[in-house]
Amino acid sequence: MPTDGATGTELIARGLGAGECPAVWNMKFPERVFEVQRAYVQAGSRLILTNTFGGNRIVLKRHGLDDRLREINQAGAEIAFRAANGRAHVFASTGPSGKLLGFDEISESDLREAFAEQAEILASAGVEGFAVETMSDLEEAKLWVAAARATGLPVVACMAFDSGKTKTQTMMGVTAEAAAKALTEAGADVIGANCGQGPEHHLVLYEKLALATSRPIWLKPNAGTPQLAGDRTVYATTADEFARGARALAKAGAAFVGGCCGTTPAFIRALVEQLNPHSRDRGCA
Repeated sequence: MPTDGATGTELIARGLGAGECPAVWNMKFPERVFEVQRAYVQAGSRLILTNTFGGNRIVLKRHGLDDRLREINQAGAEIAFRAANGRAHVFASTGPSGKLLGFDEISESDLREAFAEQAEILASAGVEGFAVETMSDLEEAKLWVAAARATGLPVVACMAFDSGKTKTQTMMGVTAEAAAKALTEAGADVIGANCGQGPEHHLVLYEKLALATSRPIWLKPNAGTPQLAGDRTVYATTADEFARGARALAKAGAAFVGGCCGTTPAFIRALVEQLNPHSRDRGCA
């Protein structure tokens, strides 16, 4: 199933400032968020994510927005459903706290409470499932899985693998195989990877994840490896190159394929056309 592409880099292209909280755009510029998500649906995404990745209380507090927690998350769900318009499923995007358990920057109980709070708000807003994304700390990821599972909705659990000699470990040194096994045991319904590198590298990750779990695999690679050009981050991979690489992921057996940083609706459209050449006129896969 084709999912969506990047949200953050698309909002940056529409004016999101450095260090600004993307989730607050659900309140400040809802039509710009809608524009991004609607474009993915029109490109053929059959599952899109809410703009709530940094919508937990811990992240919002750093931006002075924790008092707007409920309205930010509810608005994120409403915008996504409006964009989907019955043509795509809507899952909640949820991410890390930005604090490290292993360095005693935060307690498990505080994480558990913050994640459960966001999960309850999003579930009440009607999301159809959760995508726990871009996790580097396995223990934190497991806490998010538990919070999401408590809602009774399907849970996708994704780690970011961009460290180690072969770039198949998280920043905290967890291997793809160990993560897949632990997240399966934690009760995630779908296991995956997002961000980090491009599609070719995610093919390596797919092989490692698939060996360690019988759960469906979800992959959202970047538009290649990010490069700095002055003060900007750029991605050299073209939409057609990305689509060919992402098609290989689907052929290998990945159940859900989309894009992360640097990908745009054009990337998803190219992917959908690779998966189903007859989809061009229907706008769907």
